[in-house]
Amino acid sequence: MDLERIEKTLRSLNEFGYSDRGMNRIAYSDEEQAALRYLIKLMEEEGLDVHIDPIGNVIARREGKQPHLPAVACGSHIDTVYDGGQYDGTVGVIAGLEVIRLLNEKGITTAHPIELIIFACEESARFGVATIGSKAMTGLVTKAELARLSDHNAMSFFEALEVQGLGFKDIREVVRDKRELKAFYELHVEQGIVLEHEQKQIGVVSGIAAPTRFEIKVIGQAAHSGATPMWLRKDAFAGATELVLAVEESARLEALNGTVATIGSARVFPNAMNVVPGKVVLQVDIRGIFKASKDKVVRELKKSIKMVENKRDLKIECTELSDELPVKLKKNIVQSIKKTCENLELAYLEMPSGAGHDAMNMAQLYPTGMIFVPSQGGVSHNKDEFTSIEDIATGVKVLKKELLQQAQIVEGEQIENEISN
Repeated sequence: MDLERIEKTLRSLNEFGYSDRGMNRIAYSDEEQAALRYLIKLMEEEGLDVHIDPIGNVIARREGKQPHLPAVACGSHIDTVYDGGQYDGTVGVIAGLEVIRLLNEKGITTAHPIELIIFACEESARFGVATIGSKAMTGLVTKAELARLSDHNAMSFFEALEVQGLGFKDIREVVRDKRELKAFYELHVEQGIVLEHEQKQIGVVSGIAAPTRFEIKVIGQAAHSGATPMWLRKDAFAGATELVLAVEESARLEALNGTVATIGSARVFPNAMNVVPGKVVLQVDIRGIFKASKDKVVRELKKSIKMVENKRDLKIECTELSDELPVKLKKNIVQSIKKTCENLELAYLEMPSGAGHDAMNMAQLYPTGMIFVPSQGGVSHNKDEFTSIEDIATGVKVLKKELLQQAQIVEGEQIENEISN
């Protein structure tokens, strides 16, 4: 394992979109596209056949001895949230590239092709909807749903595609056949503190929580802050704050079920100190492993909307952005990863993922595994996000073993040792 090479690749990739505030490699931005071109160059240097689908997913293929067999795939994403970290998603892409480099160095040939996929627009930062690339690849989103999306600058999703030379007439141009892949694996930083707290090297993910997201427009009446009496105000921001607290309280009541809720985006209009706010736009993210628990928080949110409307004489519009189902990963894949950890004498923990990932969409069509490596202090979506190169390398070892078990070695140096392991 070449730790220096892993570190150099990570450092070079994170030059794209770097700032003192954090990473800003937003989906379909010039910074993200430049980073993709850098990675494509590295993948082509390893002899991979690379193509970009119409929505921007990058698919790099290492041919197998029997090209007609379904490929074994791995991958993640490189787009970030605003002022994000250097490891989220990126580690999974670099891990997949490192596995391929190792196979090439050992001259290993597999029966099945191996693919490395970089998914487009995994983060919801720009358009309010996450994992768009993998949703499109697995047929879980429609063109009409994408047509409703726009960013903070009122640029539509399809305009953003067009700027980068992408686009399609029919979503079926992006959807892959169920028979194309034998299995899919995603290595990812945990984005939580559990592995570090439990002193485990690897997290073996058993299931993935799913988000339900809303955009809420609270509409009142803008007015002069000095001339408008308190009892005559229709303060949209005051109403919005009641919703924020109500969402927090309903999620707290479901905390034992692992359900969480966040309102992390609030835009106030006209946003002036001396004007009573006339409109506020909130974005709500509700997540859970158990659908019933998550649905309960959603119901409470809708009750709170009606209560605030009546109490404050406001108009509140609630638009559902997405509603995804929690995913249980296949037991045989989970057991295989656990066995690999045991063979490599690694301390592991079977655990759910509280964050959503592209793996949850791929699992709808393909047997899917997810491997976590620790996040220092549990920090993520933040410039202080950190995972050591040693922990990343440990994840690469597990990913490599799993990919080779699925892809089946047929030729190469130390083949007997690879098979026995």
